[in-house]
This record gives sequence, structure tokens and C-alpha cells, in this order.
Amino acid sequence: MASEYSFDVVSKVDMQEMNNAVQQALKEIETRFDFKGSKSDIKLEDVQLTVLSDSDFKLQSVVDILQSKMIKRGVPILNLDYGKIEPASGGTVRQVIKLRQGIDQESAKKINVLIRDSKLKVKSQIQGDQLRVTGKSKDDLQSVMSLLKGAGLPLELQFTNYR
Repeated sequence: MASEYSFDVVSKVDMQEMNNAVQQALKEIETRFDFKGSKSDIKLEDVQLTVLSDSDFKLQSVVDILQSKMIKRGVPILNLDYGKIEPASGGTVRQVIKLRQGIDQESAKKINVLIRDSKLKVKSQIQGDQLRVTGKSKDDLQSVMSLLKGAGLPLELQFTNYR
């Protein structure tokens, strides 16, 4: 039996599932009557989405369709960082949405403080864009997981390497 147990707290977006969600959203936009003849498009480049449409209203509808497809595929929508809507060529509007991969330093420090304030007998340390939580009791580790799930943080957390 191990003397210490641990798990990692990460925040990642599965890019294959994200690509599938974009393809499904584009397919729905093609078939919907309210988008007939409009110049609506979604492009996924590396860790950035570019949404293009005729007007602000249609752009918001495209983003809503994309979000619904992401939710159905299990892609976290909390990890989207929305840019402002800006005019584009041909009388269209564009919005750039960045995908957050990993936990930034500020959020990692908040998570560390949350864990420390919980008075559970665990240790947490920041390792790049993830956190490692270790403790002698599996129950304490599971308490930390439920604490972090209910904390209402501005990013989606996943728990990996539970051992």
C-alpha cells in the first residue's frame, strides 16, 4: 500500500473533440433556414477560433450553435476566452475566441489558497500549467476534488493521474 496518494489538477481542451464540434456546428449552419445566403463561418486554427457572420445577431447565433455542439461533445465552454466583436471585410463581423489550455499562474495560486484554507491534510504544488495534490488519505483527496468542483472557478478543471 502506498504511503502517499496524489492526483493532478489540469485544464485542457481536447482538440479532436473541439474540431468535431466545429464541424457539426458548420453542418447545422449550412442546413438552417435562418442562415440561408449568409456568410457565416467558423475556423479553428491552433488554439483559436474565428467566428464570422453577417451581423452581430447572427454571429451570436453561430456562437450559441457552437457552444451547444461543444457541450454535447463534452468540450468545456468555460475555457473559451471571447474577444470583442469587430467589423470585417464585405460588411461582415468577426469575433476571435481563444481556447485556454492549462491553468494560468493566477488561477493556480487561487486553487492553492482554496486547498490550504480547507484545512485538509494535503499538500499542493504548482507544476507549470497544472497542480499536483498529495496526501496520505484518499478521502482527503476526494474532498479536495469536490471542493474544487464546487468552487466556481472561471475555468474547467479535470483530475488526472489519481494514484
